Amino acid sequence: MGRVLKKLLILLLKIAATAVSIWIATLLIDEITFGDGPVIEQIGTLLAVAIIFGLVNAIIKPIVKTVGCAFYVLTLGLLALVVNALLFLLTSLIAEWLDIPFKVEGFWAALLGALIVGLVNWGLNLVIPDKKAKKKKR
Repeated sequence: MGRVLKKLLILLLKIAATAVSIWIATLLIDEITFGDGPVIEQIGTLLAVAIIFGLVNAIIKPIVKTVGCAFYVLTLGLLALVVNALLFLLTSLIAEWLDIPFKVEGFWAALLGALIVGLVNWGLNLVIPDKKAKKKKR
């Protein structure tokens, strides 16, 4: 398999893992909801939200981490939970702007949701092959 195809497959697996993580969060937290249409629409919604969440984390999170580095140290990393919750709320807001039926109602739901998504995503990413992980093993 070509390198580009492998990278694309890994990206698609990571998007699917994030979608599954978000789905699990919607099952566990009543204040996080997504469309109740046919299953194919629900899957499409979860995949779209996973892409939005990935883009938000890839673009905004490094900026926030850099700017707030001192606060991360001062709070012993607890600020990361708040930042993740706010990024999850931002994902909900962007989804709403794009008419994607995904809603996070409130900060506490976002905090728990981001925590669940992070933990489930971490677990799922343990089984997804990653070029960075291979380099660390060498």
